Amino acid sequence: MGSRAIVTVGICPCWDITCRVEGISWGDHKPMASQRCVPAGKALNISRALAWMGAKSTAAGLWGKGDYEQMREAMGDLRGHIDICMTQVEGRTRRNVTIVDTHNAREMHLRAESDLAGIQSLRLLAGDLSRLVGEKSVCVFAGAMPQDELLDDAIVMIDNLRKRGAGIIADTSGVALKRIVDLGDIKIIKPNVEELSELIGYSVADSTEAIVAAAKGLCDRVRTVLVSRGRKGALAVGADRVLSGVVKAEQDAAVSTVGCGDYLLAGFIGGLADAGGDQRQALERAVKAATARAWGRHDKMEWSEAHEKIEVEIT
Repeated sequence: MGSRAIVTVGICPCWDITCRVEGISWGDHKPMASQRCVPAGKALNISRALAWMGAKSTAAGLWGKGDYEQMREAMGDLRGHIDICMTQVEGRTRRNVTIVDTHNAREMHLRAESDLAGIQSLRLLAGDLSRLVGEKSVCVFAGAMPQDELLDDAIVMIDNLRKRGAGIIADTSGVALKRIVDLGDIKIIKPNVEELSELIGYSVADSTEAIVAAAKGLCDRVRTVLVSRGRKGALAVGADRVLSGVVKAEQDAAVSTVGCGDYLLAGFIGGLADAGGDQRQALERAVKAATARAWGRHDKMEWSEAHEKIEVEIT
């Protein structure tokens, strides 16, 4: 099995169940406007976003044997762009629920704990990744990570891939993100402002100056700190460069903020690959992808149309 160019890894994946309702309060009994259940987790969402933009990736990580075939069937329409190489482990994959109140423009997120990661399952995953990931691969570890001793095993696995020459990208938070950063020579991390604050140990204001100052302190260990800022766009900060990207004009109201960070990172990764490492073009693509997700255009139009219609300013 040869090494893959882009490998996304989800250690704690999930099914995303999204229920939309036109106005709801505690105690109400109302019919849903729609319900959707898809295989997800941040890593798989990044692969899905890359597929929408026409880029191929390999989706790796853990998935429960009890619903593995259901997951493969649900991903059927994307299999031309996503190579499913999950490590099957005992159990079933957790289900997370998002309730979207479309009338009041608000959301509620209900998250279940994942129990797929264990000593044996992480060993199996490490073996599978050693066959999938080579020195020219980009390996994206995204989403929740295991805790305590299991986190130690996950960090060793990531470090071994890094030492083999793979470019490590991390989109997680808390202790896990700090430990990945402390490995050094990390290609990209993608925190939001709150996660950046947690990482460096003090509150960072949501201003360009404050974010850049905080991110620069990480650039001895991380080549690019990609900071998502919601409606304010994103910043790409490196040791010798700072780029800011923001949408020029809001053409639509945000349908949902769920998954926008995943599309931002996917756009940046795909942009770097297509543009030969040009970060300006990569950031433009990233902000366009995240905006398309927020406006719901990823479900309504092809990437080429969304890319053309959404205007982004890069400075």
